[in-house]
Parts: sequence; structure tokens; C-alpha cells
Amino acid sequence: MTCARPPWWSGLLTGAAIPVAVLAAWEIAARVGLLNAYLLPAPMTVLRAGVELARSGELARDVWASVQRVLIGFAAGVLTAVPVAVAVVRWRSLERLLRFPLNFLRATPPLALLPLLVLWFGIGETAKWVVILLASFFPILLNTIAGLRSVPPHLLEMARTLDLTPLERVRFVTVPSALPIFVAGLRLAFGNCWRALVGAELIATSVGLGFLIMDAQAIARIDVVYAGILVIGTLGFLADRAFLLLTQGGGDAQD
Repeated sequence: MTCARPPWWSGLLTGAAIPVAVLAAWEIAARVGLLNAYLLPAPMTVLRAGVELARSGELARDVWASVQRVLIGFAAGVLTAVPVAVAVVRWRSLERLLRFPLNFLRATPPLALLPLLVLWFGIGETAKWVVILLASFFPILLNTIAGLRSVPPHLLEMARTLDLTPLERVRFVTVPSALPIFVAGLRLAFGNCWRALVGAELIATSVGLGFLIMDAQAIARIDVVYAGILVIGTLGFLADRAFLLLTQGGGDAQD
């Protein structure tokens, strides 16, 4: 007799227990005066600020601008990192040639390159996309390389024995073996994109969640700062859940 698998949303309910408890304790502490209302406004105050932003249409505008930047930067990261990873695995001499520049760039925070990116690409959207691309590039690159090199040798030997064509080897052997590690790299890279978003939106812009947070800080609207932070965190969480549902199926996305 097998036990029925719990629905995918049961994991979300379990994971929400601690955040709900923290928010409740935060609200109570704020109401009884244990917290500085300016430095740490009560959750209901933050919620009212978020509702105000939503009603004005400002929040939707900023969310849409930020989501576009994340998706474009992430897509660019995939389209650049995967071919480089395949080439590095295919030609070991290329790996030796690229080892130093790739390791140098990997150790350099994308935000440290902001002044150069502005000089090279100007203050438009391209510089912002490049910051997000750099944040996603190396997790995809390294995990793709690891995935391609994780293919069991006996499966490759079996493919040769069965006289599979190169395309069939990729389809039936390489891709299924490398896919779990590759997907883990995509998930990590997508999270990095959200973390790089605020820094990317420091580049001359008047729209986006990063701009919303920095503008609110400049005018001492700390409740709006918290609202913006919570929106970014919530969007990142929901995007990660959606990513798991798309890549693993609803029944498996419970971690």
C-alpha cells in the first residue's frame, strides 16, 4: 500500500509558518512600542504603503520594468553561457585558454563593473541587462560544464555500441544525464538575477523596484523601502516556485 503524495501547495503552507509568526511578533512589538517606528515600521504600516503604491499604479509600473530586465538579462546569460560551456567541454585547449579570464571575471562582482559598463554601453537599458547577465552567467556556465562531464562513461560506450548518431547521443544520453545539474544552475542563476536587480537599477533610471527603494530612502519613506524589499523577495520566491513547477512538475516542487 502506497501513501498518497501531498499536494504541491502543502509545502508552501508549511514554509509560511515561520514568516507568519515573525510578522505577528513584529507587529505586536511595534504596537507596544518596543521598536523604533522609523527604523522598523510595523508590518501593517508597510502593507498600507504597498497598497498605496498599487492603487497609484506606480507599483505595477516598477514591477513590470524590473521583471523585463530580469528576464532579458537571464535569457542573455543562458544564450551566452551554454555555448561557452559546450565549447569548453568539447575542446580542452579552449578551457586552458579561457581559464584565467573566466576565473578573473567570476571573482569580480558585477556591481564593481558598473562604471565601465556605463562608459561602454551608456545609461540606457543595455548596461542594466549586462549587470544581470553577469550575475547569471557563471552559475549557468559552471553547472552546464559539470552536467556535461557527469555523463556516465558506460552510457557513452553503450551509445557507441548501438551506433547512435551524434545527435541521438546528445538527445538520448547527454541531455538526460546533464539535465538535473543544468536545471540547478538555471535556478541558482535566476536567483542571482533578482539579487543583481537593485544594483542594475542604480544606473540612471526612473522606473523599477530598485529605483523605488532608492528614491524612497532619499525622501525618508522607510515604509516604502520595506514594501519594495518585500515585493522583490516575493517576486523572487514566486519565480523560483514557478521555475520548479515548469522544470520538475507540480508534484515534485516541494523543496
